[in-house]
Amino acid sequence: MKPLHVAEDPSPTEVFALLDDEYARALLAATSHRPMTATELSNDCDMSLSTVYRRLDALEDCGLVAARTQIADDGHHVDVYEAQMDELTVCLTEGAFDVSLSVESKTHEFADALVDLWEGL
Repeated sequence: MKPLHVAEDPSPTEVFALLDDEYARALLAATSHRPMTATELSNDCDMSLSTVYRRLDALEDCGLVAARTQIADDGHHVDVYEAQMDELTVCLTEGAFDVSLSVESKTHEFADALVDLWEGL
């Protein structure tokens, strides 16, 4: 499984730029429903595959989306992407913006549930 990549502290400028981008918003909304492959996102969001990958990279860098590798029924590996953002808070304090992300790591929740199940045996 590909490791979960979550940004330590995304800058407000990066987050604002992503949320201002219609493609990034579409990908974030689509992946909030269920994990999706880049090809599924390309088809569902009506954008080129290269655009999907560029925006997904930026969303991952800010910790808004996480990628993980799944093994398909035919044995091939495929990356799926899932929104991780639960809440975004923007504060203006002393003339400076601060962005606080509440990240819901669905990948980690699954892993924790699996560990709990294993330890309970």
